[in-house]
Amino acid sequence: MLKFCSLYSGSTGNSLFLESSNSKILIDSGVSAKKIFDGLSSINVDINDIDAILVTHEHSDHVQSLGTISKKFDIPVYATHKTWDAMPGQRDKISSSNIKYFNANEDFEIGDFKIHSFLIPHDAAEPCGFNFLCDDKKLSIATDLGHVTNSIMDALNGSNFLMLEANYDPEVLKCSRYPYLLKTRIAGPNGHLPNNLAGKTIAHLINSGLKNVTLGHLSKENNFPELAYNTVVEELRFNNCSQDSISLNVANRDHPTDVLDISTPLQIAK
Repeated sequence: MLKFCSLYSGSTGNSLFLESSNSKILIDSGVSAKKIFDGLSSINVDINDIDAILVTHEHSDHVQSLGTISKKFDIPVYATHKTWDAMPGQRDKISSSNIKYFNANEDFEIGDFKIHSFLIPHDAAEPCGFNFLCDDKKLSIATDLGHVTNSIMDALNGSNFLMLEANYDPEVLKCSRYPYLLKTRIAGPNGHLPNNLAGKTIAHLINSGLKNVTLGHLSKENNFPELAYNTVVEELRFNNCSQDSISLNVANRDHPTDVLDISTPLQIAK
């Protein structure tokens, strides 16, 4: 069994849930503790059953309630050394026994999951994406990345499921109320991934067996779910990829998206 749920995904807060037959983990905790609790409850998961929290990077929309949840429910937290150093306010809330380290670009295990972390280009201390291997399936997560490198593409190859950032539309960003420096940061090589590049990435990965994609971390100001979806579909068509060959979803910002059963491609878990 391998199930995935995006509890919350967007510029206002992020948290993902992953479940195998014997293990349950969160990736990030970037909304309030109450929202994490409520999100898990809505998919019939007891927060006391969470085995670990895995951190992509230290920005507040990924770690807002990290220390509070770890302390209250005695949950181990995994992050790189540089990420721990970059979030002392969260680290200081967590008991030393629950502070766990992993090295970027190396493999480690949490319960049933064999995990490979890979560096991504973002303006954080040591931001990471992840591959999760379980039951002969490969699930990958890559959000908060300014561009897709060859090493990232190598890491994503062979994925059965991918959650990929589709943060902004370049034209919408140009016309937004954001100040110029913020627009430059978002569109820069260490910022966020636009819809069209997400589509190009997915089109390439279809050739390696990708069957199920969720678009995530959409900007509240510079994107729309329908626009992200349609742009990716257009890129697939441009690259001669059949839309029927892949299940494409867009993660919700404010409430959990449908639980996906990765063990059975293209199905929603009941």
